[in-house]
Parts: sequence; C-alpha cells; structure tokens
Amino acid sequence: MTLDNILEEIKNAENIVVLTHESPDGDAIGSTLAMKLALKKMGKNADAIITEFPRIFKFLPGAKEVKTEIEPKKYDLAISLDCADLKRLVGRDLFENATKTIVIDHHGSNAMYGDINFVNPVAPACCEILIGMLEYFDISIDSEIGSDILAGIITDTGGFKYSSVTAETFEFTAELLRKGVNVSEIYERVLETKTRANFELLKRSMDRLELLEDGRVAFTYITQKDLKEVNAEPGDHEGIVENGRSIEGVKISILLRQRDEGDNIYKISMRSTSGNINVSDICYVFGGGGHPKAAGATIQGTVEEIKEKLLREIRKTEQWKH
Repeated sequence: MTLDNILEEIKNAENIVVLTHESPDGDAIGSTLAMKLALKKMGKNADAIITEFPRIFKFLPGAKEVKTEIEPKKYDLAISLDCADLKRLVGRDLFENATKTIVIDHHGSNAMYGDINFVNPVAPACCEILIGMLEYFDISIDSEIGSDILAGIITDTGGFKYSSVTAETFEFTAELLRKGVNVSEIYERVLETKTRANFELLKRSMDRLELLEDGRVAFTYITQKDLKEVNAEPGDHEGIVENGRSIEGVKISILLRQRDEGDNIYKISMRSTSGNINVSDICYVFGGGGHPKAAGATIQGTVEEIKEKLLREIRKTEQWKH
C-alpha cells in the first residue's frame, strides 16, 4: 500500500528535505510546515525549503524554521508537496538527486514524477490529504500542525466557498477546532488581511481591468515596475485575480504578472466561475496546469499578444461555444 511505502521510506531516511512549488500559496506553505512538524514528531530533523515566503503566512507554526536558501546537499529522501510537475518545484536538483522521492499532491494534472506518488485530485487541498495520512501514521495532529493544515485548507477552498469542498472538509475543520486551532483567527489572517502593497497592486490592476468577450472574460496585469513602486514582497500579488471572478457575468478571470523587469515573460493566473470551463486545460496548452477552476502558466510576449493568445484558446473550448 502506498501509505505504508511512504512511512517505510520516512523511517529509513536519515536526511529528508521537504519542497513545494514556486510562488507558494497557503496550501503549499501550510502543507510544507505541517509535514516538517510531523516529521519532527517522528524523530526526523528534516529541512523545509521555501525561497519565497509571503509575509502574510509568517505567523504560522514552524515558519521560523524554514530555510529560504537552497544549499547543495545529498538527501536520502525528498518530499514534494502541492506541486503538479517537476519544473515548478523549487529545489528541483535536490529532489532529482535524492535517493528516494515522494510526491504528495491534489492536482489532477500531476505528472507522477516521484518514486512514490500519492495524489488525490478529489481533495480540495493538499493539506487535507495530510490529515488522513498523519492519522494513518498514528501521528497526533496538535494545534500547531492543525493551524498549518487549516491555513492551507482555507486558502485553497477560498474560505470553504469552492465546489471542491466536501462534508469531510468541514468534519476535519471541526476536529481541528476541538484540538485548539483558532479557526477564526487563521481565516482572518490568511484571507481577510491585505498588505499595503497588495492593496496598491489591487488598485492598479482594477484600473487596467478589461471586460472582454461580451463581459465573460476579465483581464488585467501588473508589471515589475508596479511591484517595485509599491515595495511588494513575495506573495503580495496573491488574490488579485479573484476580483475579476467576482464581477457579474464573468466566467474567466485572468491576471498577468511580469516575471522580470525588461523582459516579456509573464506568469498567468486564471480562475473560472463555471464548472464547465476548465482553465487547467487552457493553461496546459502553454505548458502550465492546475485545477479546473484555478490554474496558471508562464508565457512570453507583450500584454496584448498574450491576451490574444489566451482568448484564442478560450474560444476553442467546447464549453465556450455553448
């Protein structure tokens, strides 16, 4: 059984590294922190690496122990969390050079790039997968691990509002509440608290927002110049794409974020309001992926060129034609 194999590899490993994807969101950070704390309970002193750590999550238990620099090292075991493919994994070389590799994820587009792959695309968050996994390992989920897990569940479900939420999600949350996790505080800090830079970027993106395709597509962008002028830190762009999705009549919201000043490479964030429109399929065309209602990719071109490329792919989908 896969979980037994994972447990065996953890027990046999002396040196473990825990990794996640670039531009980490709450689920990536929460699952990484929770895994590190759980490994500590198992007597393992694992390294957790997150090179871009958004300040909004720095209050979470275990955050201070995370490494923000990648140092060459040979690990017995590398664990990837919440990352669908190897090219998006921060610390890819560490993962590839490890003796054994494990992938734990909830993306349906996962490339199964580990020696052991535990992927549940039905789970609304990678953190929810960890709950069942740790219970199977007989590792008690205390308030610290629970806080990290809940942060991931709350962010990846949009505060329990996405259709991916199941009855189990609420049952898990109730159990975490009983264990002393402050649900209301975590909800407020990860969803309702904006940094000043995030607020300034939101204003700029809304000023540029276009409603296209008869109001069914919301499109906007932010540049590196914007990020520098508002003193943005990693993660300060998070949540901006959601604002387009909240507009009446919008089916797809798109945010472009320039990768480096002076180049024409942009990171795409796409969100869908319709269960019939799979933005992961659209992003896959450009080498990306994700979930049916939330996906991303990296693409080259000017803002206008990228906009037209995306619209062409959107129009090709059968769901868009009906």
